[in-house]
Amino acid sequence: MILVTGGAGFIGANFVLDWLASESSPVVNLDKLTYAGNPANLASLKGDSRYVFAQGDICDRKLVAGLLQKHQPQAIVHFAAESHVDRSILGPGEFVQTNVVGTFSLLEEARAYWGTLAEPAKTRFRFLHVSTDEVYGSLSSTDPAFSETTPYAPNSPYAASKAASDHLVRAYHHTYGLPVITTNCSNNYGPLQFPEKLIPLMILNALNGKPLPVYGDGKNVRDWLYVGDHCAGIRAALAKGRPGETYNIGGNSEKTNLEVVHAVCTILDELCPNSLITHHSSLITYVKDRPGHDRRYAINATKIHQELGWEPQERFEAGLRKTVEWYLANQTWIAAIQNGDYRKWMDSNYINR
Repeated sequence: MILVTGGAGFIGANFVLDWLASESSPVVNLDKLTYAGNPANLASLKGDSRYVFAQGDICDRKLVAGLLQKHQPQAIVHFAAESHVDRSILGPGEFVQTNVVGTFSLLEEARAYWGTLAEPAKTRFRFLHVSTDEVYGSLSSTDPAFSETTPYAPNSPYAASKAASDHLVRAYHHTYGLPVITTNCSNNYGPLQFPEKLIPLMILNALNGKPLPVYGDGKNVRDWLYVGDHCAGIRAALAKGRPGETYNIGGNSEKTNLEVVHAVCTILDELCPNSLITHHSSLITYVKDRPGHDRRYAINATKIHQELGWEPQERFEAGLRKTVEWYLANQTWIAAIQNGDYRKWMDSNYINR
């Protein structure tokens, strides 16, 4: 048994599905079901006895303690987090509460539970903390890619809250001996991503003939990682990673935001020839840049490749096509999440740009 936090969100849901397709161990999924946590992401698991869902907050220590005692997991895989930079700029308090206080609460209960385990369960136990490359700050066009020893320099409230959680996880290993592993990933994309992030936002706006808002000059660079490759990297770290270590997980696919948007438009031009928009790239609209927008992220994933044998399998072009095809084929899923709250968020973030 493993306990997954935030397993109804984008990466968490993909991980739960991937785990149950690849491993024999069952999963308990603890998710608060905020705006980005969607039970429909895991609808295919209905009736599967290997999957247990518990709705709740990672800050609820009594709930977490009860789940640990009841299910006796061999590992905790911690995805639960507020994760959108734009939202953190408009409302940083929720990011501190979930990402910092929530991770602290989870660590405390994990430490208490771990302390009760007998051997060999105590030695086998792992706390895997899923983090982001944004904790490292911003790179210039000539800087080397982030490695596991790059100093932290977070520039947004989101990145700062994740950096704080990373430091807490590290401290619990060095102070208490808790067997933790941290992974820092680059920008994920793929099925089930909430459409406030770049790729699904561009897909859905283009399909509806709406402007495609590109921040600033569109030349901010990100390393793109297909979510299935990320899940495989996490499983490798969980199975073979050394306690106390950090592993960077990247896609080896640096692209400017503008390159990504044009690639989405090209695929839609091909797959939707009957669209009212002949060239979807004509919808691209440059808008006021995000405050403190980091210029470039890049991941050096040499360590996880050399130590654990992981490397990304999905080329960006093929992964992006799979992603666009998934959104085209799942209009019911899309319609269910584009409610009043989503429209309110879009208006608050973009209407005045």
